[in-house]
Amino acid sequence: MTWSLPHITLGSERRLLEAMLDRNRAELVNAVRGLPDEDARRRLVASRTTPIGLLKHAAVAERIWFHHVLGGIPESECDGGTTPGDASFVVGDDETVTEVIAEFERASARSRVIAAGFDLDEIKIHPRVGDVSLRFVHLLLIEDFARHAGHGDILREQIEHPVARDDR
Repeated sequence: MTWSLPHITLGSERRLLEAMLDRNRAELVNAVRGLPDEDARRRLVASRTTPIGLLKHAAVAERIWFHHVLGGIPESECDGGTTPGDASFVVGDDETVTEVIAEFERASARSRVIAAGFDLDEIKIHPRVGDVSLRFVHLLLIEDFARHAGHGDILREQIEHPVARDDR
């Protein structure tokens, strides 16, 4: 399990939102970092969810919510995939864990820069959701990345410590 104590526990609402999002970003990366590429691609559940796929999905979420919706960057200029749903978990055969971590970290860094230009209450329009604020986007991705970091922890545990059939 990759859980760690939070380092920032006081401050403005914005500081706490940003710190919690960064913490969940780091926990998601930590759930995958160091796994051999073959293990990171293992499908241990019925869905397309794999450890490396979780990071690919998170990079897509960064680009959709921060780059496209908040930043107004056309999807074609978002430096990677912006298709939500199952497609966001697909990792190219030639992509490595190291490369997908770097992709996610680049997307996160760009998100931080974009978010710095907005007030928490500034409103943008998501084409399907409607009005959203930076505060909402922070909260949404904190929840999404925390959930996926937990998925990553469980998948990693299944990879590193498989339960024998007799132990079930």
